[in-house]
Amino acid sequence: MITLRRVHRSTAIVVTLFAALHVANHLMALGSVDAHLRFMRAARMVYRQPLVEAVLLLCVAVQAASGLALLRTGWKRRSGMAAWLQAGSGAYLALFLAIHVAAVLFGRVVSGLDTNFHFAAAGLHVRPFYLFFLPYYFLAVAALFSHLGCVVSRRAVRTPGLRAVVLGASVCVGVVTSAAILAALMGALYPYEVPQRYLSTFQ
Repeated sequence: MITLRRVHRSTAIVVTLFAALHVANHLMALGSVDAHLRFMRAARMVYRQPLVEAVLLLCVAVQAASGLALLRTGWKRRSGMAAWLQAGSGAYLALFLAIHVAAVLFGRVVSGLDTNFHFAAAGLHVRPFYLFFLPYYFLAVAALFSHLGCVVSRRAVRTPGLRAVVLGASVCVGVVTSAAILAALMGALYPYEVPQRYLSTFQ
């Protein structure tokens, strides 16, 4: 029987695979922007294929919509910190995906920009927009690891103590990963200037 929860879990596999690739892509920028761009060009040969991209966008939409629906229906039945962390992180991810996908598509189709490292970094280099983009990006990566940690600890770990360790480790990895990605985007690791054509979208 196909249920909303099964649909959510099925699309989660596709979205998680892409999210892992996307995070790996951003982590390449810890070495250099060029390393990030080379990795992205190679990865795009797969996920920018029209059929693959269409399936991915559909899965993102279904994942966000089904997640919010499950959040609403199970609101009163939730108990415990892990359950609320899973709900809160899932809600934020749904919001982030809606904004981020719309922004990327707008940048590509309307603005004619290559939505790469420079596109992601631009808002972090223009006042006052960085006041929005700093927590926006930080919470997205932290929420991703927290949400996955909740799922893995609940479904794959039986011992309560070990479950808490797995969840705590996942949250910590998410925070560190998020901080590292932001450090690269903000030019804290090496000299970096955002090309003017990207900055001009905020000026």
